[in-house]
Amino acid sequence: MHRSSLALLGAVASVIAFASSAQAYEGSFFLNPPDGGARASAQPDADQTSVDPGSSAPAYATPSYDQTRPMASPIPREVVAYDGPYAPGTIVISTEEKRLYLIMPDHQALRYGVGVGRPGFEWSGVKTITAKREWPDWTPPAAMLRRRPDLPRHMAGGIENPLGARAMYLGSSEYRIHGSNEPDTIGQAVSSGCIRMTNEDVADLYDRVKVGAKAVVAR
Repeated sequence: MHRSSLALLGAVASVIAFASSAQAYEGSFFLNPPDGGARASAQPDADQTSVDPGSSAPAYATPSYDQTRPMASPIPREVVAYDGPYAPGTIVISTEEKRLYLIMPDHQALRYGVGVGRPGFEWSGVKTITAKREWPDWTPPAAMLRRRPDLPRHMAGGIENPLGARAMYLGSSEYRIHGSNEPDTIGQAVSSGCIRMTNEDVADLYDRVKVGAKAVVAR
């Protein structure tokens, strides 16, 4: 065989080998990034969030909402028909469905996906929205600190805060409707009793709901 033919065959073999290694690399990158970075995993509850208990407040300014927009809900919000007894402006939460309904005029409701209390942390009742906060601080309650003594006693609002972008406080209880940076937990029973939403959805609800609004939690 001529020397030029041997050189051509060698070049073809090199291209095939390179393509095979590139394909293998691409597959390994999808499963395990070469830089050692890990894929985001769901942390099922605020009192299971990994934080440094010795850290000070986050060293950044209050973030803009745009920083949370990639965290889209796996359950899109939508307008649905409503023929129940509650007046427009009422929030109705079905923990069984894992859905929150904001009652609207003309027999309609805006439906959102939510995360609800995990087994042992379920509850029901009627509360009033007593306060609203943007990028709220988080102070874990005493019961949570007994379960997780490693948690910080206080955490300033921000991207890493388990309460997310907005919070609406339910009566004098420790429960809130709040945001989350873990959209894959929406539609699950994962919390310690709070109602969690994606940051995008909670910001939408926050702008629609007034202090004094009724919130009905039904099991």
